Amino acid sequence: MRLTSQSFRDQAMIPAKFAFCAPDPQNHVALSQNVNPHFSWEDVPSGTKSFALILSDPDAPGVGDDVNQEGRGVPASLPRVEFIHWVLFDIPAETTEIAEGSFSDEVVPRGKPAATPQGARQGMNDYTGMFAEDHDMCGDYYGYDGPCPPWNDERVHRYVFTLYALDVASVSPAAPVTAAALRQAMAGHVLAEASLTGLYTLNPALV
Repeated sequence: MRLTSQSFRDQAMIPAKFAFCAPDPQNHVALSQNVNPHFSWEDVPSGTKSFALILSDPDAPGVGDDVNQEGRGVPASLPRVEFIHWVLFDIPAETTEIAEGSFSDEVVPRGKPAATPQGARQGMNDYTGMFAEDHDMCGDYYGYDGPCPPWNDERVHRYVFTLYALDVASVSPAAPVTAAALRQAMAGHVLAEASLTGLYTLNPALV
């Protein structure tokens, strides 16, 4: 199975329109367009009955003490953890493409609903926890919300989009539906997977 995108090339920088935040010379960052990228796939294995897609950033800082702090940086050597940006599943088997902007075309304070325009289902991403203590932004963040790495991070972040071909038409992740819950529900049902990796940074020193 092969996953491609018209929005960015594998191992290349993701344009800011697909990010949650974009660089801002006055305030370091500003909210961006948050448009979901385009994807298409081919060479699907026989017996595929649905698809799932997870977007993961494996480069999120494991310790947040220096994150977005003036006069400080997040060392590239700092241990990293996974941050989930999109959990999408029960994509119908006949689907071969996700159109640019079809699932997200703006930042929605307090989060978008779980409903989708294409019959698929969406889980929560990790902005739910990130904004839990923010009065203006707290809420349940379902669907796609793009990159927003720390503006002082000394490491360029990788954003890994992984498509899974499944041998079942529907899965039943435990609630709340997170990437971990979806991965557990998909166990034993994955016929094939394909990944595409984009890069993004808000640190002007790394551009």
